[in-house]
Amino acid sequence: MSLISVQDVKRKGMSVVDAALKDGPVQLVRSNRAEYVVLSTKDYQELIDDLSEARLEASMRDLQAGRVRRGTAAKLMADLVEAP
Repeated sequence: MSLISVQDVKRKGMSVVDAALKDGPVQLVRSNRAEYVVLSTKDYQELIDDLSEARLEASMRDLQAGRVRRGTAAKLMADLVEAP
């Protein structure tokens, strides 16, 4: 991941970020601390898709393992309140 200082972006403009994005995500550094991560739209969408897939897989594992309870929100909340 490339590192660019916020000051460089201020001095040179977004072209610095655009050039660095060709090699992947970019961290913007302010006062020697990574403050921001900039992703291309393509990289961002891939990240979101991967996250969605992982969440779906985890939900399927929970369902298969019997860790899912069905009911209305009101019923499930009442069960929680009544639980010891």
